[in-house]
Amino acid sequence: MFKKIAVAASLAFALALPAFAATPVNINTADAETIAKSLDGIGLAKAQAIVAYREEHGPFKSADDLTQVKGIGQATLERNHEAILLSSEGAKPATQTPAKTRPAKKTKPAATEASEQN
Repeated sequence: MFKKIAVAASLAFALALPAFAATPVNINTADAETIAKSLDGIGLAKAQAIVAYREEHGPFKSADDLTQVKGIGQATLERNHEAILLSSEGAKPATQTPAKTRPAKKTKPAATEASEQN
């Protein structure tokens, strides 16, 4: 009986864990709502403070600059380090729209074209 409960609890924890993981977000372009949804431990009020700081001081040059925002400490920064983006580089490929490719045009071989001209 105990084993079944332990397995069920482990499964529930494993499924809930991704809900607490931070999602990559560009803190220099995202709006407050997006930042709040993406970063762990950042609510709407802190996200609005991030956007206000960015609008007053310009874009963040490093993730460490976030500690200048009231309410953002080193622990929050470390918890979200992998998810804090400063540019579009490093964004997950799954979130980017893949480029469409066109099939190559078929061309006639050079010898065929030369013989048709004669």
